[in-house]
Amino acid sequence: MGIPTNLKTLLSGEVVEWARIEFKETWDAEASLKTICAFANDIDNWGGGYLVIGVRDAQGRPDSLPGVAPDKVDGYLKDMLNKCKRIQPEYMPIVEVADYQSKKFIVVWAPGGSIRPYFSPKNMAKDCKEKVCWIRKMASTIQPSEEELRDLYTLANNIPFDDRVNHQGELTDLNITLIQQYLREVGSSLYSESGRMDFADLCRNMNLLSSLPEYVKPKNVALMFFSLEPEKFFPYAQIDVVQFPDDLGGDQIIEKTFTGPLHQQLREALQYIRNSVLTERVRKLPDVAEANRYFNYPYAAIEEALSNAVYHKGYDIREPIEVRVLPDKVEILSHPGADRSISIEGLKNYRAVSRRYRNRRIGEFLKELHLTEGRNTGFQKIIRALKANGSPMPVFETDEERTYFLTTIPIHPDFLVSPEHENEHINEHLNEHINQTPEYDLTDLEQLTAGDVFYLHVLDETLAYQVVEINTVLPYETDLLGIVPGKDLCTLVTCTPYGVNTHRLLVRGSRIPYEEAAVLEEENTAIEQAASTWEAKYLQGLLVGCAAAGGVSVVVLLAVRIKERTQHRKGGRYAKR
Repeated sequence: MGIPTNLKTLLSGEVVEWARIEFKETWDAEASLKTICAFANDIDNWGGGYLVIGVRDAQGRPDSLPGVAPDKVDGYLKDMLNKCKRIQPEYMPIVEVADYQSKKFIVVWAPGGSIRPYFSPKNMAKDCKEKVCWIRKMASTIQPSEEELRDLYTLANNIPFDDRVNHQGELTDLNITLIQQYLREVGSSLYSESGRMDFADLCRNMNLLSSLPEYVKPKNVALMFFSLEPEKFFPYAQIDVVQFPDDLGGDQIIEKTFTGPLHQQLREALQYIRNSVLTERVRKLPDVAEANRYFNYPYAAIEEALSNAVYHKGYDIREPIEVRVLPDKVEILSHPGADRSISIEGLKNYRAVSRRYRNRRIGEFLKELHLTEGRNTGFQKIIRALKANGSPMPVFETDEERTYFLTTIPIHPDFLVSPEHENEHINEHLNEHINQTPEYDLTDLEQLTAGDVFYLHVLDETLAYQVVEINTVLPYETDLLGIVPGKDLCTLVTCTPYGVNTHRLLVRGSRIPYEEAAVLEEENTAIEQAASTWEAKYLQGLLVGCAAAGGVSVVVLLAVRIKERTQHRKGGRYAKR
């Protein structure tokens, strides 16, 4: 990393304030180390400062430019390196030799450090062990008061990782489209101005850049949300969803990885879980008008737990967020663990009031996007969602070293049934449905071809649809089920192939007049309505995506969802050994 500006700019005083620059004609180890230490402490959050050697000073301004004799440059640099090693905690400024007006100068950049306060030796004697703290006030280097020293310790704790400047990033790593999408979504007044504002000014208004006018660098949070590839700067900034249908050690494993801007990967992972993991059941109770509806896992609990993992993850740790879907629970694992202001006993009793926040800016962005609750409310949201669903209580875990945080969400007890009982329940429910509404039976769907006609009975009306498109997709691929503006479409969905059920068969029809359908019926083979016992055992049918031209959708349940059998996958991180 080099000096963020040049000597000519520093000498002009037009960009960098004079109070952030100190000029010295020669290298004076004791005095210069005090200045470097003061800039590193950066008590006023200026962004540190510059020491320029080879310039004669007059009341804080450059008076003349004698430069540094070429034969002294190497000696100055070596002594500077040795002396800076005596600063505690360890701190090393950025040093550069600059040529200007045919002379040589040494420019030292001392940005504000992350582990303040810093101390330098009281003098340069080899046996001197006394250390002194220095700060910069106006254009003077002085010792801090007791209150100012306390402020320095506080500053070190008040700069979370996500709000720190990323020295490897550039302004060009930020994407204007992502920023505008965010501004529009949160309803910011900056959105209307973003198209005509200077991009750097826009980012500064959003507090996404360093505060130094001469050093335009993005903060970590900017790269996390508004870079197309944040994993370039934060390896394993991703969410891995891993399904174990046969439990850990089984042969069946389904892995899916989500990368990109944090809010996008979070939303995509949640949508995937909603489509491929969550299952709803409907139970009709005797003498009760409304049926009892519940899920294996309530979405609100999964959403909050995963959002909290994104919020509190240590992005300087090379470990992904991992969602493990097991037969009886969902586990969400992130690193590191909860901070020490939260006790392990408190976690067990759901008392988790944090006094420190690892990623304040990430939390702010997620809350503005309605992806997480306010501070210290996440646990309660998870608990409320589980209680409302009739599910067991969650489990929150960490270790004494705080290396991990694990959230466990148990499955609803009604989903913990044997395959035999599950099949019996499915058959009973399906047969009852078929007997009561035989006109809604869905069999031999795979035998339909383009041009065939099927009918939908809604209330007292019969609607006719002609098959226009047939597709086979994976369970989580739902794009083809969306409403198409201006069209009246109906899509029939079932598992395929029968008995395996790794994919979904989508048969889409377009609305045609009933009279026209009658004519086509005479010309085409009628769709069979009677379902065999074997087919009924594995049939999953949902009628979705029926949309009127005005945007009104109609959804009719055709059959109950059966237990899916996922595809076999051998090898990979979770393969059976």
